[in-house]
Amino acid sequence: MTRQPDRGQWATGRLLATAARLVEQSWNARLREHGVSHAGMIVLATVSRRPVGQRELARDQHVTEQTIGRTIAHLESTGHIRRSTDPDDRRRRTVELTPPGATLLAEISDRGERLTDDVLRAAAVDIPQFRHALEALIQTLDPGALHRSSTITESNER
Repeated sequence: MTRQPDRGQWATGRLLATAARLVEQSWNARLREHGVSHAGMIVLATVSRRPVGQRELARDQHVTEQTIGRTIAHLESTGHIRRSTDPDDRRRRTVELTPPGATLLAEISDRGERLTDDVLRAAAVDIPQFRHALEALIQTLDPGALHRSSTITESNER
């Protein structure tokens, strides 16, 4: 008989990391039928707003450029995104969403968000409060957020 772990004894960071991995695994299981991963979905969502460079995508997801490069290559091979030369800087390549990518994003975003909310509701979690706590944690831990925040403050003071 397998003994269940006593999660009440786990450090908060371990709980958070485990929950994040389980959510990502759950999304990946459902996204697999569409040929995209959780990371791929995040790339699609990011480039749906505007074309973005690979370095910026990596920074946004807190991964290396090599890691995001594999995700981009896969999405490009399936026709969901395309890379092109930035007209303002010919040395830079940007990633943009294709019409099939936009269609896929619309299909999977709603389904994935409902899945996460359903799990949270089943666990009797106050979703707005939980989201607020996660946003605060990310804001506190994201090294770029502190720089962006101080830059915004400085420009507002001028």
